[in-house]
Amino acid sequence: MRCPYCSFNEDKVVDSRLTSEGSAIRRRRECNSCGRRFTTYEYVEKTPLMVIKKDGRREPFSQQKVLDGLIKACEKRAISVEKLEKIVSEIEIKLQKKFEQEVDSNHIGELVMEKLSKIDDVAYVRFASVYRQFKDINQFLRELREVLGRKIK
Repeated sequence: MRCPYCSFNEDKVVDSRLTSEGSAIRRRRECNSCGRRFTTYEYVEKTPLMVIKKDGRREPFSQQKVLDGLIKACEKRAISVEKLEKIVSEIEIKLQKKFEQEVDSNHIGELVMEKLSKIDDVAYVRFASVYRQFKDINQFLRELREVLGRKIK
């Protein structure tokens, strides 16, 4: 495993455990050169799930793309990257169980919004504004009212 910080090729495994879903092995590693720690996940290789984009293109499902979107939505919020990685893992497992080969990108976006709505309203609205491509402040206000309506219930 190559260190993401210094690119050294040797490390030692400090901790190894199954993820809570049991679908992957989480390994904490320490670089033998710089001493920094990083986390890797080991998954069973499966036929890649293809994502059907809004314009009809198809591309392989990317955990990193989902994680990048979550990180942007959660910027400056008190949500750990570990929590976001867990969300990505949960979403991928749900998709693998429900879809064999292809999934519409809208379905992925809705799953992300469902997860975000349970952990942070600000991150949810940030993600929704990009995902739903709000064209004006009225769309933004409608989404905020929906979030506030859920909080009041």
